[in-house]
Order: sequence, then C-alpha cells, then structure tokens
Amino acid sequence: MGFDPWDAAFVADPYPAYREVREQGRAVWFEPTGQWLVPHYADVSALLRDRRLGRTYLHRFTHEEFGREAPPPEHEPFHVLNGNGLLDLEDPAHARVRRLVAKAFTPRTVERLVPAVRRLAGELVGRLLADGGGDLLTVVAEPLPVAVIAELLGVPEADRGLLRPWSADICGMFELRPDEETARRAVRASEEFGAYLRALIAERRARPGEDLVSGLIAAHDEDGRLSEQEMISTCVLLLNAGHEATVNTTANGWWTLLRHPGQLAGLRERAHPGDAASGCLSTAVDELMRFDTPLQMFERWVLDDVRIGDTVVPRGAEVALLFGSANRDPARFADPDVLDLTRADNPHLTFGAGIHYCLGAPLARRELEASFGALLAEGVPPLRLAKEPQWREGYVIRGLRELLVEF
Repeated sequence: MGFDPWDAAFVADPYPAYREVREQGRAVWFEPTGQWLVPHYADVSALLRDRRLGRTYLHRFTHEEFGREAPPPEHEPFHVLNGNGLLDLEDPAHARVRRLVAKAFTPRTVERLVPAVRRLAGELVGRLLADGGGDLLTVVAEPLPVAVIAELLGVPEADRGLLRPWSADICGMFELRPDEETARRAVRASEEFGAYLRALIAERRARPGEDLVSGLIAAHDEDGRLSEQEMISTCVLLLNAGHEATVNTTANGWWTLLRHPGQLAGLRERAHPGDAASGCLSTAVDELMRFDTPLQMFERWVLDDVRIGDTVVPRGAEVALLFGSANRDPARFADPDVLDLTRADNPHLTFGAGIHYCLGAPLARRELEASFGALLAEGVPPLRLAKEPQWREGYVIRGLRELLVEF
C-alpha cells in the first residue's frame, strides 16, 4: 500500500506506507497534491526551524508573484480568521503577536487551571463509570478540552455547546483538497465564531475578568496592543489546535493502549497518586503522541530555494512535513514501531518546533495527564473495548469516529 491520504485503509494505518516513503528519499514528489513529501525526522525537525519556509508567503509576495491563485473571495472570512492567528503568521508579525499573547497566556495561567482540569476529568470519567461504559470520545475526550478552553476564555457554560461544531467545521479546511461544501461550512463557522468573540471581547472591555480574553485586551508593549482580529484569531486557534489534537490524542491513545494490554497493565501499576505518578503519566502521554500522532502532516511554502538531500525544492513549491513518519523514523527512535510507555529519549515533533511550536502544549499536557490519570485511578475498573472503532474521513487531523468501551 502506498501513500494515499484519501484511502480508508491508509488512514487506519499509514505507518507501513511511511516506511516506503522514507526509503524513496528525503523529498518525494506527490503528484495528486503537487507537494514534496518530507518523511525523515532530521529533515522535518530542521525545516520547521528554517525561515526559508513559511506557513504563508503573503508577508513577502503577492499571490501572482508566488505563482499561486488567490482564494475565492467568498472564502475570505475563513482566510482572515486563519491568517491572523499565530499558526499562519510569519515574522515580524508572528513575533509581535506571540510576545503579546504570552503576556496573557502564561505558565501561571495554565497552573491556575490545573485543579479545574483534574476536577472536570474526574467528573467526566465518573459519568462514564456510572453508565458502565459508552463512547469514550464523546463522554470524556471531547468535553474536557472544550470545557477547559471555555473556562480559559471565559465563555459562559450555556454557550459552550457552540464551540465544538465551530471548531470541527473550521478544521475541515486543513485537510487535503477540501471540497466546496467543506469551505462553505468553514466560512459560516468563521463568521459565527468571529461574531461571538467580538461580542465577548466587547463585554470584557466593559467588565474585565480573570479570563484570557481580558488578559489579551490588557496585553501591550512598546509596539502597541493586539488588534481585535488578532485576539479573535488567537482565541479560535487555542480552541481548534488545542482541542482537536487533545481529543484525538485521548481517543487514539486509548485505542493504542487497548491493543497493547501489557503496556497498559504496566502503566496502571505505576499510575497512582503522587509526583511519581505524574511523571509516569507525562512519559506515557509523550509516547502515545509519538506512536500515533494526531496531526499527521504540516504544510509549508518554500520562500527561497532549499536543498533537501539531493533535491533542490524551488521557491513557490509546497512541502508536506510528515509528522507521523518523522515520529516513527528509526534513524531517531530506537524500535520506533514498538510502544514503550517508559521511553525516556522522546523528542517527538507532535507539538511542532521553531517559532510555530505549539503555544498551548503545556495546557494540552495537563489535560491529557488528567484524563488518562482519571481513567487509570484506583477504584476505576479496567476499560475493555466494546466495539472495533472506525476512523473518520480525513488524514491531516486523524481521529476515530467513536471509541465504545465498557468496564
């Protein structure tokens, strides 16, 4: 089986195909998307830090100068929202926005959320336990990060049901070759989410609180403050990036654990209250993110010619950095296809690298440690798989449709 991101069998298990791609070279042309696939860890890691590549090219070129067509005008609400977020900004705008966001989204902010994260995780697992099982994805994996991000932003509880559908519709545009219906849903969600956040920002301007939106309004330096659009795009990115990855790491991770009962049993023995448990869970979560990466591909534009091995990739081309392949590269990881929940040397690329390293990584780790810890806690019976899961359509952000379990 070759690299085919639209094939259900490939999406279910892309790792054999990644081995084939790595054997073909360091930069492999993929005609269906017109991209250069980059499958090796060393190259992916280096290119994430290489400023000859960018998430956008518009800070240096027009669409015409870069040899690309401008997106359709009707897609503008999505591109305005996406283009003003940290994920797609390039320096100097990226450095300015990240510096200001970091003033509000501090390590202290994350640590202040930890008790609430643990409480929420315990409550959600309690519901699953009371029902004797159910869909781990919808009962535990999805509600936790949505509730945490909503708490962080100060979104009232009554409005939190809006966030997940908006996130899912916007993230549909990050898949390869999204169709027009996907684009329409993304545009509508961008408009609705943007309007909601404008109202929330106006409310916080009038009555500041302890939430992140209030912090973003207050953040300033010698270069000024964040624009309203930058605040909106930052909030949406925190939901989309933090939420989608955390949901899929939770569900995909438990599917991995249930297929590796020996590793799961060992983790259960080590996961008990205290500092040692926290360390063991952190190590296990890192390995689950490496072993089955929630974001399989990260795309970059080539702003200046770049050599990858024997291949010169020209300006104007697009590279597809294969995170899932890099995290299974035997040149960097010993026995990469073996799940080892005690793996100590584990510099996986799941959170990216360079200036676009995930700002929400510390919060994501805390959420994952809390949810896995709650399901492994003393008094919680071992989970069993109730039904073989199916993978959703979509390769870039890769996740299960459901994960039915029982106790």
